[in-house]
Amino acid sequence: MTDADPVGLYRTVRLIRRFEERAVELVHGGQIVGGIHPYLGQEGIAAGVCAALDADDVLAGTHRGHGHVLARGADPARMLAELCGRVTGLNAGRGGSMHAADLSIGVLGANAIVGASGAIITGAVWAHRRRGRDTVGVSFFGDGAVNEGMLLEAFNLAALWRVPVLFVCENNGYATTMPVAGAVAGSIAGRAAAFGIPAVQVDGQDPETVRVAARAAVDRMRAGGGPELIEARTYRFDVHHTFEHAVRLDDYRPPDEVIRGRARDPVRIQGERLTDTDRAAVDAEVEATVDAAVRFALSSPEPDPADALTYLYASGLTARTGGG
Repeated sequence: MTDADPVGLYRTVRLIRRFEERAVELVHGGQIVGGIHPYLGQEGIAAGVCAALDADDVLAGTHRGHGHVLARGADPARMLAELCGRVTGLNAGRGGSMHAADLSIGVLGANAIVGASGAIITGAVWAHRRRGRDTVGVSFFGDGAVNEGMLLEAFNLAALWRVPVLFVCENNGYATTMPVAGAVAGSIAGRAAAFGIPAVQVDGQDPETVRVAARAAVDRMRAGGGPELIEARTYRFDVHHTFEHAVRLDDYRPPDEVIRGRARDPVRIQGERLTDTDRAAVDAEVEATVDAAVRFALSSPEPDPADALTYLYASGLTARTGGG
């Protein structure tokens, strides 16, 4: 996808939407064990930010990271196989939903540790810059991470060393069930300002608005500027985690709020920028892609338990089984 490409941007948000909807179905069917954190409703952020990146840039996501990996260009079939724990997955079925990575396209991993992406990306981009590369990095995190010491330390080092990291806060209003107003004193943008990091708030439901803001930030950073922060206001359409479908925990969000939040759909917003013909063609293409991904994932073999310790060491050393 090129930068200013409305069709490509729609294709990305539509792909993430249908991928996540089918993944939820596979959770309910038992093919994805343990559940997932759906990215439904937040597709415009990943799509808009990743559209502004170059091939050599890097990113790290969150436990709600499928959208980031797909927007960066990972193979949907191998991504879904990873969620299903199959050997054909991006990480041979070892990473699963919360740890999917694809180093070949600069995705250093989704991450289950809240706020960890900031430290990972700051260190990675600093290392690239030390080698003379013009790499830019993106750290995605949620509103629940802005009080984490690890993230604030990353802000400090990135600002101090002028590391070109785009910190992207996906503010969906809730840290699991905790409303942001009950957890964050001051403002999220103010956290960045305390370290001298420029920050903007954008409408995270509009993929093009996110893309424009990300493009401006990336251009400034690549030209020698330090880190920047985008607070993307968004809304999570589905549950925090699919276990809520079973325990009916979703009553912490007032019904009228959910209706208002879902009314601003990034897929619809971007789709309205296309002709009916182009939109229908993309929808059909995406549906075929996701159907093929499901077939590939479910027909792929599961790992052999005898290989459970394979890949434990980066050196390739095979771990010794326990004894005694």
